Amino acid sequence: MIQPVTLEAIAATARDGYMNRVIARNNDHDIHISVMHAPYAWHVHPDSDETFIGVEGTLLIELDDGVVELHAGQMLTVPAGTRHRTRPLGVRSVNLTVERSGNATVLCD
Repeated sequence: MIQPVTLEAIAATARDGYMNRVIARNNDHDIHISVMHAPYAWHVHPDSDETFIGVEGTLLIELDDGVVELHAGQMLTVPAGTRHRTRPLGVRSVNLTVERSGNATVLCD
């Protein structure tokens, strides 16, 4: 039976730090929910774009050429091969990310 996913209920299970969980699959892409209380390291996805959709709070997406503030209700795509890192502005952010299934995450310095 097809059932809705309640983002708020999933986000409520997160504890301090970082939670990233696949909540659905759409064709060859995974949809993740990410709850952040702390920064995530600089990294790159060599073979997949990564689309961020703000759900709660503000997510800072740091790129080599600047910082983007992603607010609830906004969406941003980071192209494949682009070095970036993410962190909440404030106590917590909740966002969805969409990326190719099996996507590699390569940590950078």
